[in-house]
Amino acid sequence: MFIGQYEHNLEEKGRLSVPKKFRTDLADGGILTRGLDSCLFLFPKKRWEEFLEKLSQTPLTKADARGFSRLLTYGATEVELDGQGRILIPEYLREYAALRNAIVVAGALERVEIWSKENFALYQERIEKDSENIAERLADLGIL
Repeated sequence: MFIGQYEHNLEEKGRLSVPKKFRTDLADGGILTRGLDSCLFLFPKKRWEEFLEKLSQTPLTKADARGFSRLLTYGATEVELDGQGRILIPEYLREYAALRNAIVVAGALERVEIWSKENFALYQERIEKDSENIAERLADLGIL
């Protein structure tokens, strides 16, 4: 399980140091892909395979299901931790998430999210303002 948030700097060549607490679950490598809300998702390989299994159950006839599947799979790439615990983020994914220098690496249960510091702050502000409504919707789903 991934939890917590960490600030790192993206190296000039696109390498990013993965927080030490996350490295064990990513020791066998991971899948890096476009995420939602202008961030990247980093899944351990096993979790990615489980996620793809669920995604493959969505109806092919539904445009939203096709679009979501395409968003996540078209740009997906395998990544491996180097000897210093870094991954290489391809240019097209850095562009998608507006990653320049200051990065936030956040644990989101079964995946890691990689954000530009600016986008992360904007997103946090937005969800904090809407936290009561979010909690109500989760309560309606029986989660809270």
